[in-house]
Amino acid sequence: MDRTGIIVVSICGALLLFWFFEQTKLEQNRLALQEQAQRQAATNAVATAQNQPVTATATASAVSPAPAIPPGFSFDTNAPEKTLVLTNRHARYTFTSRGGGLKLVELLDYPETISARWTKTKTASDAVASLNTGAAVPVLAVLGDTNLVGDGVFTLSKTDGGVRAEKLLPDGLRLTKEFLLSSNYLVNASVSLKNTSGKPLALPAQEWVVGTATPMDVDDNYFYIYGGAMWFDGKKSTPVRLSYFNPSTTAFIFFPRIPKTEYREGANDAVWASAGNQFFALLAMPKQPAEQIVAQPVTLPAFSNVEQAPGAPLPQGVQTALVYPAQTLAANSNLERQIVFYAGPKEYRTLADIGAEFQNHADDVMGFGGFFGFCAKPLLLVMNWLHDVTRVGYGWVIVLITVLLRGIFWPLMAASTRSMKRMQALAPEVKALKEKYKDDPQKFTQKQMELWKKHKVNPMGGCLPMAIQMPVFIGFYTMLRSAIELRGARFLWAADLSKPDTLFMIPGVNFPFNLLPLLMGGAMLWQSHLQPPSPGMDQTQAKLMRYLPAIFILFLYNYSSGLALYMTVSTLLGVLQTKLTKNLRDPAAPAANPALTPPRKKAK
Repeated sequence: MDRTGIIVVSICGALLLFWFFEQTKLEQNRLALQEQAQRQAATNAVATAQNQPVTATATASAVSPAPAIPPGFSFDTNAPEKTLVLTNRHARYTFTSRGGGLKLVELLDYPETISARWTKTKTASDAVASLNTGAAVPVLAVLGDTNLVGDGVFTLSKTDGGVRAEKLLPDGLRLTKEFLLSSNYLVNASVSLKNTSGKPLALPAQEWVVGTATPMDVDDNYFYIYGGAMWFDGKKSTPVRLSYFNPSTTAFIFFPRIPKTEYREGANDAVWASAGNQFFALLAMPKQPAEQIVAQPVTLPAFSNVEQAPGAPLPQGVQTALVYPAQTLAANSNLERQIVFYAGPKEYRTLADIGAEFQNHADDVMGFGGFFGFCAKPLLLVMNWLHDVTRVGYGWVIVLITVLLRGIFWPLMAASTRSMKRMQALAPEVKALKEKYKDDPQKFTQKQMELWKKHKVNPMGGCLPMAIQMPVFIGFYTMLRSAIELRGARFLWAADLSKPDTLFMIPGVNFPFNLLPLLMGGAMLWQSHLQPPSPGMDQTQAKLMRYLPAIFILFLYNYSSGLALYMTVSTLLGVLQTKLTKNLRDPAAPAANPALTPPRKKAK
């Protein structure tokens, strides 16, 4: 390696170290904010629990701290919690008397966590993924004024295929919630607010809880990026990530944001709202749009499958609710609202069917919005189709898709390589024209274009393939980051294609050793050394461009191994294509002009 290469690689290494230390500092800031939020939550809990006796539940929660109860919701701790459990083919639903809602949804087809080889967990083999895990309030709990909530304790009873929760408040308002299980992870719910008194009742504004987005496990490092709320206003969907409330997770080095404590938007157009993480979601679809959506960060209890380190901060989640306005309920009248809940995996085909049935773009929960999402959808469908047809693992399916994409772009890349070789061959003539017309840039440009046209050289030929492939690459990245099919999918040494392929943690620095991104960077450097430099580029700049792909290691080091696998295979196929194209004769290639070609130096 020459001196320039060594300098470039050293700079990339320094940037990698700088990035590592910045990420460490940001993580420390995040933990400090979490600790501050937990102290505030503990203070609020103490203030709320004053003059209330300590029960067996409160004593047990001292081992694993209970989630902080948000404002607008409370329950009588003297009243024992009653639960009812319903199970169908794909899920197990636990309903609670505290709040009269859906406390927990366990997805029977998905394991709780996909642990890496170097982590030590206590997960049981039959533990499954769950939604609203550890949340203080159940799904469809009603938050608001105490006159509406009361002591928060409902009466539960089983119905034919469902559960009913009822509560009569002192002012004569009767709250009745009906839950009926359906197919495709759907739950049909209806809420009745009936005024049983002989006088009008003023109903305060209400928040109907959609659910709480929670991390999948202790290793869910993507939750701060992908976890949180989302809502749809009939035209577009808007994500509200946990990072929205925590500026340290999104601040880029020197540009911190002001912390947010709440997200509240809408103008009678909240068609649906969701709370979810990278692969699972709770989705509430009211029959009539709600007034607004509100989301806020909440503190969760410690993970039960790992040992909590002393002083370690508790995990955070995002609670989402639909907002309904205050109104007056006439005497002996009834107000009923219907909501369909989806509680399951972010599986595109299922969500697309639901979106088509209710005409509400429910598949936007996948995060496939925008132009690049247009590329992500067909790529996901092709990946699933290939998996169904070939019956091989998803790692090999990614390899197969990469080969197919390279095959599709082969003619374009071959034309680009030929164009660059022609431009390189014409470089001496272009240099001579530049010298001849150095006082007339317009004339030089005209002559240069005539020369390129004569030899069928397209000056945009080198950029066009990259411009066309970039949406496909970003679409592939968008697809891989949320494809639940890759969760737990193994390939060679990668234990989970949805996470980095960490082989071990480097002792002393506690930094992960991920092999696939390193192989990807090596393949990119190899490819950059095979490609001819652009005409007119000085040697220093050309050498810099050869080593520039090493920066990809910096940005993609901790992304999913599925994306690193795609990039590695694609780059290796690019190397093969470059070698094959280089050996092919180009009939239209310009012949070298001996008068303009500098003589070679004789070897000493």
